[in-house]
Amino acid sequence: MLERRAFAAVIALAAGASTRPRRAAAQAAPAFPNRPVTVVVPWAAGGSTDAFARVLAARLGADLGQAFVVDNRTGANGTIGMASAARARPDGYTVVVAPNSTYAIAPMLYQVPYDAERAFTGVGLLASMPFFMLVRKDSPAKTLSDYVAMAKRPGNREVYANPGIGSTSHLSAEMFMQAVGVEIPDVGYRGGGPAIQGLLTGEAGMLFMPSSAVLPFMQSGELRALAVTTRERSALAPEVPTFAESGAPGYESVEHVGMLAPTGTPAPILARLNAACAAALNAPDMQGRLTALAITPTVRPVEEWPAYLAAESAKWREVIRARNIKVT
Repeated sequence: MLERRAFAAVIALAAGASTRPRRAAAQAAPAFPNRPVTVVVPWAAGGSTDAFARVLAARLGADLGQAFVVDNRTGANGTIGMASAARARPDGYTVVVAPNSTYAIAPMLYQVPYDAERAFTGVGLLASMPFFMLVRKDSPAKTLSDYVAMAKRPGNREVYANPGIGSTSHLSAEMFMQAVGVEIPDVGYRGGGPAIQGLLTGEAGMLFMPSSAVLPFMQSGELRALAVTTRERSALAPEVPTFAESGAPGYESVEHVGMLAPTGTPAPILARLNAACAAALNAPDMQGRLTALAITPTVRPVEEWPAYLAAESAKWREVIRARNIKVT
C-alpha cells in the first residue's frame, strides 16, 4: 500500500514538473501586440505611401487594441528608413510600409547600409496602384501612337518629367522607351509633386505617375492619360486603354506597396500582421477611403513574398541593365 502511494506521488510530481515549462512558456509569450507598434514609412509625409500607411495604421490600431505609430524616415529613395528598420529588434514591434521602388529597386542603385537580401522578411503585399502615362490637356498627342510618332520626329524637343532617379515612375518611362524604340531626355525633379507641376507648366511634355498622385488632375481635365500600365484597364479610369491595346504588348508596371519586418521576426507574428492587414484593408467601410486614395488592396499571404520579390527584382534589374541607369 505504501509502495502504491509512493509511486502515485512520483507520478504526480512528474506530471506537475512537465506542465511547468509549458505554463512558463505561455507566460513568456504574451499576445501580440501588447504595446505600440512602429510603422516606418521611408518617404515623406503627405505622399501616397504615407497616406496609405496612416489609413492602415489607424485601422490596425482600432482592430488590435494597440497604437500603430507612423514614423517617417526619408532620404536616398527610401533606403535611410529601411536602414533604421533593419537595426530594430525582430519582434514585430517595428515594421516598414514601402513601395517596390524602395525594397526591390533602390538596393540595385544605392550603396545601402544593410543586407538587402537578408535584412528583411515580407509580411506581405498590401496594395497596388497603376501608373498612367500622362500629357497636358493641350498636347497634340491624343493616343500613345501619336506620342511615339511625335517623339520620333526629327528635331523634336520632347522631354519627360522624372520625379527621381530610380523611382518606379522613372523606370516605367525607361521601360516604355525601350519597348517602343524611342529616346526622350528627362528633366529631373525632387519628387512627384514638383514633377506634376513641371508637366502642368510645360517644362516637360510627358510623365509616368501612379494613380494616387494624378487621378484628380485626370478627372479635372488638366492632364490626359494616354495609357495605363496594367495588363487590364483600371476601374479608376476605365476609358484609358492599356499599353497592349495601344501597340506595346507585354508592357506592365505597377506600384506595389508591401509590409516588411526585420528578419528573425517570429512566423506567428508575421501571420498575425498579415491577417490583420487583410481584414483591415478588405473591410467594407475601408473601401471608400482606399478609393479616394486611388489604391486597390491586394493582400497576399506571407508565403508568397519570396517568389514575388525575386520576380519583381529581376524585372527591374533588367531594365536598369538595359538602360544603363546609374545614380550619379
